[in-house]
Amino acid sequence: MRFVEAYTGWQAGRLGQEEAALLLGVCARTFRRHIDRYEEDGLDGLIDRRLHQLSHRRAPVDEVLALTNSYRQRHQGWSAKHYFAWYRRAGGVRSYSWVKLRLQEAGLVRRAPKRGAHRKRRDRAPLPGMLLHQDGSRHAWVPDQQWDLIVTMDDATSEHYAMQFVPEEGTRSSFAGVAAVIRSRGLFSALYTDRGSHYWFTPTAGGKVDKRTPTQFGRALQRLGIEMIAAYSPQARGRSERAFSTHQQRLVRELATVGITDMAAANRYLEEHYRPAFNAEFAQPALEPGTAFVPWIGDGLDDILCEQFERKVGADNCVSFEGRTLQIPRQGHRCHFVRLTVRVHRYGDDTLAIFHGPRCLARYTAEGRLQETLRHAA
Repeated sequence: MRFVEAYTGWQAGRLGQEEAALLLGVCARTFRRHIDRYEEDGLDGLIDRRLHQLSHRRAPVDEVLALTNSYRQRHQGWSAKHYFAWYRRAGGVRSYSWVKLRLQEAGLVRRAPKRGAHRKRRDRAPLPGMLLHQDGSRHAWVPDQQWDLIVTMDDATSEHYAMQFVPEEGTRSSFAGVAAVIRSRGLFSALYTDRGSHYWFTPTAGGKVDKRTPTQFGRALQRLGIEMIAAYSPQARGRSERAFSTHQQRLVRELATVGITDMAAANRYLEEHYRPAFNAEFAQPALEPGTAFVPWIGDGLDDILCEQFERKVGADNCVSFEGRTLQIPRQGHRCHFVRLTVRVHRYGDDTLAIFHGPRCLARYTAEGRLQETLRHAA
């Protein structure tokens, strides 16, 4: 009816075509098209014929039903984005918006609430390897079991270099994460952590860390030349906190979907499926080209990333360590080591070794028995 009003005004000479088009909110060219249709077919000529046409790109009903049935049967509770990642890995070709809208139309996924006010995040490191985050999250990753998930990720790209389930976060799990990064990428510049007791010694609860009194982990990173940075609030670890929020939503459901309940199988699933898929979806390009990683050359990484304890050798040329007696075998370069200070190295698999300076004197099983290979070599 507004067109009729504008058309009548134009016919009577009260309005020009530009003015009539402005009244309708269209351009003069569109107004002229409307005139032609109106004069040919009347008001019916102004109806948008596209409203009665089905899009040739519309998905078949069977495809939509297969999508929603798959979600109902195996993925209840998954977010639209998480389900879309699984859908694409399974060979789906539709867009994220299409999948999300179909799930919302079926009432399977709720619409997200409006976002709050914009808050500026800390700028990322410009190069991979400049700053890494390591953190753990204790959660019921499988029914009736609380595990710690240890993640080592890059600040520049959010790429996860290492993920591992352990019964409890500690020095060994932190060593394992750092070792995995160095072996696959090389030495990095700095590591950002919380103030857990395996990372830092804190004289006063809730106070500042004592950087002059390193823990076993701190001593190893000093040896590697990696700077440690302590975080004093959850907000300071925002990137890793947000990543763990995503893991708790996704990983629990994926492990349940594939029927995994034991830790060994869960760790295999992390390495073979979850971590590569997560990095493919969430890792971002660095702000600048290049890398800050420095290749690790040579052996000896295990003897740095391990627990080390000083002990005095007894009169029987043995070392006492946590209830075990470690006999030092005969050495070709020295008769005995009585009353000398040596280092006992304890590795991630609980095996042991005794060092005098840079020289390894012997290696032992977790029970303290001398390993046969070293005994024959001596």
